[in-house]
Amino acid sequence: MRIGLAADNGNWHKARLRAALEHLGAEPVLFSLADVAVVTGAGEPLRVPGFEDGLPDGVLLRTIAGGTFEATTMRLGVLHALVASGVTVWNSPGAIERSVDKAMTSLLVARAGLPTPDTFVFSSREAAAACVAREAGPGRPLVLKPLFGSQGEGLQLITRPEDLPGEEAVSRVYYLQRYIARNDGLWRDYRVFVCEGRAIAAMIREGDGWITNVHRGGRPLPWAMPAQAAELAERAAAAIGVDYTGIDLVEDGEGGYLVLEVNSMPAWSGLQQVTEVDVAAAVARGFLNAVRAARPPRLLAALG
Repeated sequence: MRIGLAADNGNWHKARLRAALEHLGAEPVLFSLADVAVVTGAGEPLRVPGFEDGLPDGVLLRTIAGGTFEATTMRLGVLHALVASGVTVWNSPGAIERSVDKAMTSLLVARAGLPTPDTFVFSSREAAAACVAREAGPGRPLVLKPLFGSQGEGLQLITRPEDLPGEEAVSRVYYLQRYIARNDGLWRDYRVFVCEGRAIAAMIREGDGWITNVHRGGRPLPWAMPAQAAELAERAAAAIGVDYTGIDLVEDGEGGYLVLEVNSMPAWSGLQQVTEVDVAAAVARGFLNAVRAARPPRLLAALG
């Protein structure tokens, strides 16, 4: 199989995925979406580094190269063009678009009937301020999150309308979510890793402050994942349509869980410290299964 591994940073994850693919008999070509070009006039116009004589059978996406809005739009366009050409892409560009946009994630999770903290999204500061005045206050804050943020960056607790930054500071989108405090006062939530529709590993994330992301100093702890949490994470992954994902959950204070976020390019170095499951191997296996399933029958027959 002609396999591409699209990754720009995160050497640990990149190395783990590459080794897992090679162990399963694939020979992945490492490339960056930033280096893909479109050249018309002679043959296939989409030019993927390392695949000069055609397109890959599958692309496993670890990261999308950062850049401007225009550059990101082009790179997502490249992924859509690959899918339209019959290339298996994990995660698909549509799934990535749905999950990186927190507003769309919240909308789809709510439409699927899954429990999630009350969420409010506005384009004007005036509307956001009215919401804060109505919904927040001392001891009951809302969390302001960047619409496209990750790894706990840029989060703010909001209790008063005057706490809200100006529209330019939030790119004219106010994404506000009810902060769910634990009854025991601990700063703790949960990450469930879902692959091929199945929850395969999970951890507790515990912090010295309310932001528990491992990237921000949160501590990964082992967790005997309850069936209720596994089922909720699997349903959340299905609602967004992601092939592999990290689902963030928080306890609802009544014995259940709420879906916080769905991550389409999840890191798992912290999780790997506290689980015996080889996460990279599970992702590589699931991805190659999907590539094989999508290949034309005649090609499979030719391969014996």
